Amino acid sequence: MLDDSLLDDPAGLQRADRQHALLALAGAGARVRIALRLAATAGVNGLRPDGRPRTVLVAGHGSVLTAAGVLAAVTVPSCQAVPLPPADIRPSAPYYTDGQSWQLPGWAGPLDLIVVASSGGREGGLINLAEQAYARGCAIAVIAPEGSELAEAALQVRALPLPYAPSGIEPDDEGAEPDLPPEDPAALWAFLAPLLALADRIGVAQVAPGALEAVADRLDEVAVRCRPDAEAYGNPAKGLAGQLADTVPLLWADSPVTAAVAARFAAMLADQAGMPASTGLLPQALTAHRGMFSGRLGAAGVDPDDFFRDRVDEPGPLQLQVVLLRHTPGVEELEEPGYAVSRARRLADAHEVRLTEYTSSVEEPLGALAELVGLTDFAAVYLGLAT
Repeated sequence: MLDDSLLDDPAGLQRADRQHALLALAGAGARVRIALRLAATAGVNGLRPDGRPRTVLVAGHGSVLTAAGVLAAVTVPSCQAVPLPPADIRPSAPYYTDGQSWQLPGWAGPLDLIVVASSGGREGGLINLAEQAYARGCAIAVIAPEGSELAEAALQVRALPLPYAPSGIEPDDEGAEPDLPPEDPAALWAFLAPLLALADRIGVAQVAPGALEAVADRLDEVAVRCRPDAEAYGNPAKGLAGQLADTVPLLWADSPVTAAVAARFAAMLADQAGMPASTGLLPQALTAHRGMFSGRLGAAGVDPDDFFRDRVDEPGPLQLQVVLLRHTPGVEELEEPGYAVSRARRLADAHEVRLTEYTSSVEEPLGALAELVGLTDFAAVYLGLAT
């Protein structure tokens, strides 16, 4: 159950946050600025590409794949971005993540760009992948900490080395899985900033001038609104955490950008709060999740006549909670019966399921992404700390 009192206790939140997740999220804007400065020093701004790549393959795990999903949402029509997750694992590695291996698709070749990214830079599987890409004539970029094994391997395969911007925060490892170190919750921005700067330079994505710097500013604004010492009634992240407690969330999106936000939110809920969530892009989500509304998780599954149930010692039944993530700059609200958002509202209302909308009116897609990801990241952390 949610401990409401902890949400209004900044000192208590700080004690409970042994991994310093709130501090890491508060510094997300600074991570973007540092990452952009490191990318510029590495020579991204001086690139003179001869045409754009056919495909950008982004290899890694965790936040790297989330960054790849964001890139896929903003690529130009003539190019595509593909996340490349691990394909296998070697059981002899000291850490689970170190033992993962990656495999290039059979079609990858000189027309493609391979981006290999890691916050630790010690995965042998990623080093092998970079060697595969070099053997096939692919263009290669590597995002890894300076001095790491992966950064050294980048020089051997003539890759563009993009330094990873670390947080400088040392989490408390107490309670962590022994072979699976916790990931920095703000690592997404340390990967995404250089990835988008590179994509913009080579023509894969069209990033408006100053948009990445504006992302850092937007993250700072969200961190101020969602800070631990902000009262719960005026803190949107704490409010969202309270709504999600003891529910099964359905995270719906109305565009590719908000779909990337929903995927990130689901990953953060699982990692920070131990809560499973289902994601979907409208209108497909309406049919994909239709059965959950009429099942035992919907209002129809609650017995209103169960008067003798012990409501003190026994927790209430789980209920659905729809979180609708929207990015609608300059678009007037449409209420036609066939409009996907209107149908989503009617479906939730018909089954007495609570639906909460979070809309970003920021016209720039990356600004909307920063606003919504910043909010939902804080909400996931607060939910985990308070439960």
